[in-house]
Amino acid sequence: MVKMRLFRMGDKKNPIYRVVVADSRKAATGEYIECVGHYNPGTTPAQVKIDVELAKAWIAKGAQPTETVKSLLVQAGAMEKSAKLSPSKTKGKKSDK
Repeated sequence: MVKMRLFRMGDKKNPIYRVVVADSRKAATGEYIECVGHYNPGTTPAQVKIDVELAKAWIAKGAQPTETVKSLLVQAGAMEKSAKLSPSKTKGKKSDK
């Protein structure tokens, strides 16, 4: 399966990410098919550069973006925000009764 995911680069404690299209069986820092854009969370505000046409083409071919990449694509205008949000990864606090 082909996925769109983040490829970490940069120095220690100063990450810069590439948004890449890669085979899901490859390592996260391994070989990728194509670079679609860049994401720099260290700047204020976070800098996001994505080739919208290229991203749309890969999504049309069946590439599945990860949750983080999906939110970046929505920010860049390459995808519509889905009505159904994914469930949170953590459990909320229990109420005292």
